[in-house]
Amino acid sequence: MKKMWMIPSLMLSGIAPAFAQSSVTLYGIVDTGVEYVSHANAAGDSVVRMPSITGSFPSRWGIRGAEDLGGGLKAVFVLENGFNTRGGDIGQGGRLFGRQAWVGLQSTYGTLSFGRQYTMTYLALLENDVIGPAIYSLGSLDAYVPSARSDNTVSYKGTFSGLTIGATYSFGRDSAGTGNSPGQGTCVGAVPGDFQQCHQWSAMLKYDVNHFGAVLSYDQQRGGTNAAANFFDGFPARPITSSGDKDTRIQANAYFSYAGAKVSAGWLGRLVESSNEAVASVRSDIYYLGAQYFFTPSFIVDGEVYRALNAQHDTRATLGTIRATYLLSRSTAIYAQSGYLANSARARYSVSAGGGGTTPASGSNQTGLLLGMRHLF
Repeated sequence: MKKMWMIPSLMLSGIAPAFAQSSVTLYGIVDTGVEYVSHANAAGDSVVRMPSITGSFPSRWGIRGAEDLGGGLKAVFVLENGFNTRGGDIGQGGRLFGRQAWVGLQSTYGTLSFGRQYTMTYLALLENDVIGPAIYSLGSLDAYVPSARSDNTVSYKGTFSGLTIGATYSFGRDSAGTGNSPGQGTCVGAVPGDFQQCHQWSAMLKYDVNHFGAVLSYDQQRGGTNAAANFFDGFPARPITSSGDKDTRIQANAYFSYAGAKVSAGWLGRLVESSNEAVASVRSDIYYLGAQYFFTPSFIVDGEVYRALNAQHDTRATLGTIRATYLLSRSTAIYAQSGYLANSARARYSVSAGGGGTTPASGSNQTGLLLGMRHLF
C-alpha cells in the first residue's frame, strides 16, 4: 500500500518542472453605455437603450496560457467568452467560449492552432481600422466582419521581418448550430458524402514597418443546410443551401501613423454566387477612410466615413462617425461616439451595430449617439 501511494507522488514530482514553465492569464473588457437612435423602426420612432453587443469594444473575458516545451517551442491556448453587459447574458448564441476556444503550438516559425478561431477577415482589421468593432462602424454595414470566426478550424499565422502570413480552414463553421454571425443562418457541416458543405477558408498577407502597414485578406464560405447570406441593407437574407454556393469577401486596407496621428483607408468587396446558373450573383462594395489623433496621452479623437454600394439591390448608404475618448487610467476610459447614416431610397441599413432592433424604413436616415465607459483587466 505504501508503494502504491508513492507512485502518484513520483509522477507529480516529475511534472512539477513543466508546470514551473507555464503561465496562465485572465483578461477581459467590460464595455457598455446608453444609446440614442433616431428613426429606429418603420414608423420613424426613436429609441433610448443600453446596446447588447458592443460599445467601443464587445465585452468579453478570457483565459490564455502558454507552456515552454523547450527548444523555442510552446504549447498555447485561448478560451474566450463573450457576454452582454446590459443583462449579463452570454453572447455568440449562448456558447460558453463563443469568441475563441483553441489550442496550438507556437515557435519561431509561427503558430499552428486548432478549434474555434477568428478568420483572417477579423485579424486583417486589428491595426488597420481606427474605429474598430465599435457601435457605429464597418459592422453597421456588414455585421459579419467584427464576428468573423469559425468552428472546427485549423489556423496558421507567422510573422517574419514585418511580413505576416496567415490562413484558416474550417471543416464546418458552425458545429453548435447556433449561428456564427448575424445574417448567416446556421451551417453545421461535416456531412457524409458532401465534403464542401459549410466549409470555410481564409488567408491573409500583411506587412508592417514603422508608421505604415498594409494588408490583403480573402475569406470564402461554402453553403449548406439552413445557411444564408444577408447584406444588411433591408433585403431578405439569401439562402445558400448548396455546398456549391459561395459567399466570398476580399479586403484590402492600409494605415499610416506619425506624431500621434493615424490615417487608415480600405475596401471590402463581397460576392455571393449560386451553384444554380439561373440565380444571379450579388455583389457589394464598402469603402472607408478614417483618422485618429492623440491630442494628449489621455484624450483621443477618431472618426471614419464609410460608403456601401450594392448594384443588384439598388441600395447605397453613407455612414459617418466620430468618437472622443478620455483615458482615466491605463485600464479605464469614458467615451462619446456619434454616427449619422444616409440611406438611398431602397436601402434600410442601420446606423447601430448594437444588437439589432433599430432597422429604419426604406430610405430613412438615422442618427446615433452613445455615451459609454470601458474597463480593461
